[in-house]
Amino acid sequence: MRANLSLSEVARRAGIGKSTMSGLEAGTGNPSVETMWALAAALDIPLARLLDPPQHEVALLHTKDLPSLPSNTSNYAATLLSASPANARRDVYFIQAEPGQPRDSQPHPVGTVEHVILGQGAARIEVLGDSYELHVGDYLTYPGDQPHKFTALKPDTTVVFIVESR
Repeated sequence: MRANLSLSEVARRAGIGKSTMSGLEAGTGNPSVETMWALAAALDIPLARLLDPPQHEVALLHTKDLPSLPSNTSNYAATLLSASPANARRDVYFIQAEPGQPRDSQPHPVGTVEHVILGQGAARIEVLGDSYELHVGDYLTYPGDQPHKFTALKPDTTVVFIVESR
């Protein structure tokens, strides 16, 4: 409603079925991370605005207790840890991934920068024609407004992604 778009138009822009969109709007759907990114892109908003949990002054979050968005195409799940407040522009995600099919990401809105900190395992990120291998404690930043690919190289790989919208 805030975007002044019908359910049908949002579904069309996101490339998803109207029935899927209707289920999501009713709170009965179980969307993948790809579906949620497509909806965010269709609405021209950061993904975290669709997932934003209530804010508290002090909060200890246990990822096992939070909802996560699984991928339809790879063994990958994203859990929103912290959405950007209205006066800031960053969203923090905890990622759990297993070796196998890479997670291909389409470009996010212009000006998006991603920051990655590898917590456990190993991973490869491909962006701008280069490939970067990350090990525990490594930090990588890159333009998220370009196509990029994430591949877990070891079992039980965990990563913190910070998506910065400029």
